[in-house]
Amino acid sequence: MLTGLTIVFLGGDARQVEVINKCVELDAAVRVVGFETLDTPLAGVTLETLTPELLQEADVIVLPVVGCSDQGEIPAPFSKDNLVLKKELFSAIKEGTLVYTGIAKSFLKRMGAEYGFRLIELLERDDVAIYNSIPTAEGAVMMAIQNTDITIHGSNCMVLGIGRTGFTLARTLQGLGANVQVGVRREADVARAVQMGWKPFAATDLNAYGVGIDLIFNTIPTMIVTAQIISKLPRQAVIIDLASAPGGTDFRFAEKRGIKALLAPGLPGIVAPKTAGIIMAKTLSQSIMEEFHLRGDEE
Repeated sequence: MLTGLTIVFLGGDARQVEVINKCVELDAAVRVVGFETLDTPLAGVTLETLTPELLQEADVIVLPVVGCSDQGEIPAPFSKDNLVLKKELFSAIKEGTLVYTGIAKSFLKRMGAEYGFRLIELLERDDVAIYNSIPTAEGAVMMAIQNTDITIHGSNCMVLGIGRTGFTLARTLQGLGANVQVGVRREADVARAVQMGWKPFAATDLNAYGVGIDLIFNTIPTMIVTAQIISKLPRQAVIIDLASAPGGTDFRFAEKRGIKALLAPGLPGIVAPKTAGIIMAKTLSQSIMEEFHLRGDEE
C-alpha cells in the first residue's frame, strides 16, 4: 500500500490515467495537474495548479512517459493550459524526492543532478520495455497493413535491431507468415536469429540487403536507413521507424524518392493506452513501495 504518501502527477496521456487510478487504489494521496478536461473526471484525486508549493509537498512526482522537452514543456493533452517546468519549479522539489518518467531527455537529467531529486526512468527497465514491445509490435503491424496493398503473409520484411522491441516484432511478423530478415550487431544475435528461423545479416551491411524488400522496420536510434540504402529499395517499399525521434531514417530522401517512410515512436500509448498504462501502473507502484521500504530499513 502507498498509505501516507503524497504523489503528484504532472500531465500525461491516457496511459497516465491508469497509473493515477492504481495509486488511488493503493491509498496514496494523489494530486494531479493537467487533467481537467477528461471526459470522465478522476475519482479520489485533488486537481491542482502547477506551483512550487505543490512540488515541495510531494513525496513522489510522476511525469508523462516522454518526460518533458528540453524547454521544460510537459505533454498534457487533457489540460486547458500549457504546462512548463521552469527552473524555479525544479528548485522547489525536495532533495531525494522520487521523480518518475518513462524516458528523460538531457534537460531533465541535468535538473535532477543540479537539484538533487532522484530521477527514475521506467522504460530503462527490461520488464517494462519487454511488456511494451507487445503493443509496439501490434501497432507496427497495423501501420504496415494500412500503408501497403499486400498481405504481411508472404511479404519480405526486414527488422533492424533485435533488442526487446525488434525481437517481439520479428516473431510477430514470422507468425503472420512473413519472410523475416534481421539486421544485427552482435554475434549472439546472429545465433538467436538462426534459432528463431530468421535470416540474419550484419546491420552495417544493410546496403547489400535492400533489394526486393517490401517492409523495413527500424528500431535502431541512429541513422541507419540512409539515402544510399533508400536509393536501392523498390518504390513500393514502406519504412516504419520505431526508434525514438528523430529516428534512424533519412526521411527527406525517402520523400524525394517517393518511398513512404513513417516515424512511429510511442506506439503503446497510441494503439493500446489502457494496456500500456496498466504496465506502467504496476511497475511504478511496485517501485515506489520498494524505494520507501528500503529507505525505512536504512533509517
